[in-house]
Amino acid sequence: MYNRLKIILFALLFPLVMVAQDTTKTKLGKTSVSKKAIELKETLSESNPTATADKYVELANELDKKGDYAKAEDYLKRALPIYQKQKNKDKIASTTRSIAQIQERQNKVKEAIVSYQSASEEAVEVGYSRVNSNDASRLQNTNPRVQADYLDSNIKILEKEGKKEEAAEVYKQKAEVDLKSENKGMAIENYEKAIAVSKDKPEEVLKLKSEISKVYASENNLDKAIEITKSTITEAEKLGSVSQQIEQQQTLAGLYFKNENQDDAIVLLEETYNLALKNGRTFDAKKAMLALSDYYRQQGNQTKAIELYDKFLNDFDRMVQADSSLVDSKIFQVTEEKIKQLEKERALKDELITKKNKFNYVLIGSVILMLILLGLIAKALFSIKTKNKKIALQSLRREMNPHFIFNSLNSVNQFIAQNNELEANKYLTSYSNLMRNMMETSNKDFISLYSELEQIKKYLDLEHLRFQDKFVYEIVVDEKLDSDAILVPNMLIQPHLENAIWHGLRYRETIGKLKVTFAEENQLIKVSIEDDGIGVEKSRELKTQNQKVHESRGLNNVEERINLLNDLYHQQISYTISSGTDGNGTLVTLYFSKTTKPA
Repeated sequence: MYNRLKIILFALLFPLVMVAQDTTKTKLGKTSVSKKAIELKETLSESNPTATADKYVELANELDKKGDYAKAEDYLKRALPIYQKQKNKDKIASTTRSIAQIQERQNKVKEAIVSYQSASEEAVEVGYSRVNSNDASRLQNTNPRVQADYLDSNIKILEKEGKKEEAAEVYKQKAEVDLKSENKGMAIENYEKAIAVSKDKPEEVLKLKSEISKVYASENNLDKAIEITKSTITEAEKLGSVSQQIEQQQTLAGLYFKNENQDDAIVLLEETYNLALKNGRTFDAKKAMLALSDYYRQQGNQTKAIELYDKFLNDFDRMVQADSSLVDSKIFQVTEEKIKQLEKERALKDELITKKNKFNYVLIGSVILMLILLGLIAKALFSIKTKNKKIALQSLRREMNPHFIFNSLNSVNQFIAQNNELEANKYLTSYSNLMRNMMETSNKDFISLYSELEQIKKYLDLEHLRFQDKFVYEIVVDEKLDSDAILVPNMLIQPHLENAIWHGLRYRETIGKLKVTFAEENQLIKVSIEDDGIGVEKSRELKTQNQKVHESRGLNNVEERINLLNDLYHQQISYTISSGTDGNGTLVTLYFSKTTKPA
C-alpha cells in the first residue's frame, strides 16, 4: 500500500521534480532566472549585440547559482563569440574563465583546462592571466598539496587586486581540496576565511556556514553542527530568505535524527512542511513530507505515513497554485523558446548580411580588377603612344641630316673641282667633327646649352668656310644663363641657321651678318636668329619649285618636332619668323622652357 501511494505521488510530482526550486527566489516570488531571460529576449529583439552578450552572461550566472551548469555553460558560450567579434579582451578573458569554472563543476576536467589556458592567453592583466594559468596547472596535477599551492598563489593575487568574490571562491576550492586530504580542520579554517571576505553577501555566508556544519557532522561532532545550523536558520529568518530557512531546517532535522533526537526532528520537519506550504514551495514540502513518512515507515507506523501522504495530496492543489516558481519556470521555458527563435532569426539575418557583403566584396573586387586592367591597358596604350611619339621625334630629327650631309658633300665636291685640296681637307676635318657630335647626341631630345652652342659654332664655322665671302656671324649668350645646367631641344636651332645662310645671306653681293642671341625672358629661354640677307619675300622669288617644297618640308619638320616636344615633355616651345629690324633680312625668335638638369 505504501509503495503504491509513493508511485502515485511521484506521478503527480514528476513535472515538479523536473523543475528545481530556484535558490535565488526573491521576497516577491519572481525568480532571477526568468527576469534575466526576459531581459535577454528584449536585447535580442533590439539587435544590440553588446547588451545581448552581457545578458547571456547574467543569465548564465543565475543558472549557475541554481545549479543548472549545462545551460549556464551554453549561454556563456553564446556570449563569447560576440565579445570575440568586438575584440573586447577583458570580456573574452572573464567569460572564458567562467566557462572553465562551470566545466570544472561538471567534472569536465580536460575542457576546463583548455578554457583556463585560453583565458590566461586572453587576459590583459598579468595577475589575472597568472590566476587562470594556475587553475589550468592545478587541474593537470592530482596531488592535493600541489593543488593547494596553486590555490594559495591565486588567493594572494586576487586579494591584492581587491577581487573578494573570486578570492572567496578560491578559499572554498581550497577547503574542498583539504576535505579530499581528510584535513578537516584546515577545511573549516578556509571556509571561515571565505566567510570573512564574503561579509557583504549574507546568503553566500549562510551557504558557507552550512558547509562548515557538514564538516562537523562528518566528524560526528553533532552538537557543533547543530549549533551552527541553528544560527544559520536564525540568520535566514532575519534575511527573509525562505529557501535558505527551509534548507537549513531540513539539514537540522537530519542532524537531530542522527543525534537520536527524533521528537525535535519531527517537530522541525512539520514546521518546515508548513513553511513550504505557506510559501508555495511544492518541492521543499515534498522533501519534508517524504522525510517524515520514511521515519514513520521505519518505525512501522504505516498509518501515520499514509496520513502524511493524504495530507500532502489534499494540500497539493493549493500549494501548486501558490508556487510562483512553477509559473516562473514556465515563463523561463517560454522565454527560452522565444530566445532560440530570435537567435535563429538573427543568425539568418547575419547570414544574409554576410552573403550580401560577400557579393558586394566580389562586385567591388571585380570593379577594382576591371579598373586596374583598364588602368594597365591605358598605361600600356599611353606608353606605346609616348614611345611612338619619341620614335617620330627621333625620325624627324634624323630627317634633317640627309639634306645637311648632301649640302656638305656638295661643298667638298666644289672644293675638289676647283683643285682646292687644302680647303677640301680642312672642310672635311671640320665636317667630320661636327658629324661625330651630331651622331653622339642624335638619340637625345634635350642637350645642355653648352653642347648646343658647341654644335652651332662648329656648324657656322663649317658654313663660313664655304661662304666666307658672304657672311660673318656672332653668338651672344647672356651671362646669367648657366650653359652647363640649362637644357635645350636638340637640333631645333640649326635648321633656322641653315635657312638664314642658304636662303638669305648667300644671295647678298656684299658680306652680311648673322647674329645668334641667347637670353632669359619671363622664365623662358629666348633665342634670336637675325640676319641681314635678302629677306623672306625675295628669297621665295629666287627659289625653284623644288627648293620651295624643301623649305616647306623643313618648316613642317620643325613645327612637328615642337608639337611633339611640347606634348611629351610639357614644354612651352614656340617660334616666330618676321622681317629684320630695318625691313631687310629675317628675324627668327624661339622660346624654350627653362629646363635644368636634375641636381
